[in-house]
Amino acid sequence: MATLTIRGLPEEIKRALKARAASNDRSMEAEVRAILQSAVEPRDDFVTRWLEETATLRGEFSPPDRSYAREIDLS
Repeated sequence: MATLTIRGLPEEIKRALKARAASNDRSMEAEVRAILQSAVEPRDDFVTRWLEETATLRGEFSPPDRSYAREIDLS
């Protein structure tokens, strides 16, 4: 397993990270690992996910018959 050192982290970021870790009942180190893992996980885009979720709804579809537009007198 790799080790990562982050230098120059502002104190307010460290405090916020510590608070976030506490609210998730984790150590700061575990919180950083979770944040990094979430940031690099591959994600499906909305369209791909929507197509997969609606695949069972697809079927044969025929558009309805349409009539020609009526003429309009602009005089």
